[in-house]
Amino acid sequence: METHRLVLPADLNQYGFLFGGSLLAWVDEASWIAASLDYPHSLFVTVGMDRVEFRHSVRQGTILAIKCGRLRQGTTSVTYAVEVRDTKSDAGPIFSTNVTFVSVDETGAKKPISGE
Repeated sequence: METHRLVLPADLNQYGFLFGGSLLAWVDEASWIAASLDYPHSLFVTVGMDRVEFRHSVRQGTILAIKCGRLRQGTTSVTYAVEVRDTKSDAGPIFSTNVTFVSVDETGAKKPISGE
């Protein structure tokens, strides 16, 4: 799955660059959507991201492409590889990580992932 985000003034830090927390929220949201589309009968919560390293700065007005792909599935968890790129640059990814989700029931207890 791929989605896009426009970097707006509210997304910038005090130096005029994209605030890392905004990018992390977008990555979490995009990968959660991918998991929810792949497994529509499961409820997911984020367990973690394996690495947080920003490779390039991002300015206001940049259009980011966020690409999410299923990497592996367990009994109760699923992991997505996520890559973020500037749509107008060939400089390589701005950010990449693996995001892991766990399937839960209505009380928050782990449960097996429902079929696709």
